[in-house]
Amino acid sequence: MGEWHGTQGPFDVPDVVDYIPRRLKPWLFIFFVLIVQFSGGIYLAAVTSMVGSTALMQEDVLMAGYASLIGMSVNFAVMFRIKFRFSTRTQLLVSGIVLLAANVICAHTASVPLLVGVCFIAGWFRMQATLACNSTIQLWLTPVRDMAVFFCYVYLVVDSVIQLSGIATVYVDFFFQWEYMQWIMTGLLALMLLMVLTLLKPVRAPLYIPLLGIDWLGAALWSVFFLCFTYVCVYGEFHDWWDSSEIVFASLIGIFALLINLWRATFLHHPYISLKALTNRNVVRATLVYLVFFTMLATEHVAEHSYASAVLGFGETDIIDLNWYVFAGIIAGCAFTYFTFALRRWSYRTMTAIAFALIAVYLGWFYFMLDYGVEKEALFFPLFIRGASSVIISIIYLTSIVQSGLPFTVFPQALTVNGFTGAVMGAAFGPAVIGVVLKHLVARKYVILAGSILDTDPRVAAMPFGELYGMVRLQSLAVSLKELYGALLIISIAVIILILLSYGSVKPNAFFPKWRRIRKIFRRLSLSPE
Repeated sequence: MGEWHGTQGPFDVPDVVDYIPRRLKPWLFIFFVLIVQFSGGIYLAAVTSMVGSTALMQEDVLMAGYASLIGMSVNFAVMFRIKFRFSTRTQLLVSGIVLLAANVICAHTASVPLLVGVCFIAGWFRMQATLACNSTIQLWLTPVRDMAVFFCYVYLVVDSVIQLSGIATVYVDFFFQWEYMQWIMTGLLALMLLMVLTLLKPVRAPLYIPLLGIDWLGAALWSVFFLCFTYVCVYGEFHDWWDSSEIVFASLIGIFALLINLWRATFLHHPYISLKALTNRNVVRATLVYLVFFTMLATEHVAEHSYASAVLGFGETDIIDLNWYVFAGIIAGCAFTYFTFALRRWSYRTMTAIAFALIAVYLGWFYFMLDYGVEKEALFFPLFIRGASSVIISIIYLTSIVQSGLPFTVFPQALTVNGFTGAVMGAAFGPAVIGVVLKHLVARKYVILAGSILDTDPRVAAMPFGELYGMVRLQSLAVSLKELYGALLIISIAVIILILLSYGSVKPNAFFPKWRRIRKIFRRLSLSPE
């Protein structure tokens, strides 16, 4: 990537007014990042209350939440261009206003298209505000721009906020109502806007880069593909998959948008996502790893929640308290990755094997320990392991994208692919697959258990139908969950063996060029002819 950043003098942020102490300036931007990351428009932890108090279905709320992730992913390809076009102050002000408006709209509307559109736009500006803050303090976090170090901080903030926002949302809903979470975040966003207006100066970039040469049509088509893919995953079970016209129609639109994008990428000089980014070895490898890893981890959304609520009888607050265990795992996973991967330069193969080994431990615990009488505290270990494993795999493969050898003009496009496959596909595709498998397992076990119980104990036939159905259904779910965890455990062990046999011993060596160098690259890109 050309010119690298060397040693620095004392770190300072020229965007912040001079009367703020230099040591406090970076923490100001961390405060901004936390507010922005908490501001999602829709809070998926409140899905039960939203479904109960509005005309929305659970799938509608999930679709709106995933639309926010899609907006964040699509923004990756142009976020540096926007950063070099507008000052940090302007980016934060505009993003804060958009996020504030999104929270207000999401608290008052039950229109699914409006919710999805608002959350998509909110996700876009959420990502831009996050970049504006994190890029400002990057040299404070890692003076040599080591991205393995920087991504440990990024995922510590992002993944931790996901868990903490879920906890906050459920408890706000428990003591008040779900809309109060939007109002709390509206107030915090208003505070952030006031602080930006009073504490930040409009410092312009030394090199002005106009927003020329951006393939906005490609951005729209990729967004359509991402949204259609997510729609199929979220609404597939509700509409009975491809037996319904809705799923067929969404699939055809998504495939059409994808093919048009791939065709345009063969002749456009600056496509939104180029074939070079799509076919890069590290990008393809990360996509395959995410597909396998987060599908196995999808038990979090389907099997784990069913076990806690139906088998153990936990309430909403009991279930959300489990997020504290995952939160502890995220902190430990980031710390472990920082000391081993970022500092000691453990290889990608070693770190990938460790992440999948932790998943195997997580699945093995549920396979061997799943029972009716498990206490909540006993779940600390597997959920801690799950949190650590997910953050480890995310850090190392995002770092691999930086180390992929792509030109910096193509690198942000690879981040868009990585963002979609890691966040959206992990959240939507995996649960869809696991949900279908679990449904068929439960149905098959129900028939077998119902027949065996009636044959062995005729007295059961005298039980009320509702009681009999509930008992057999619960046993079918418990047995099916154990079978599901066992199958995934076998797959995880097979993947570990494959990793140990096939991966090389490449070590992290991912460094960012100077911002001055990046500005010149994008300056040439914006002025070059199509």
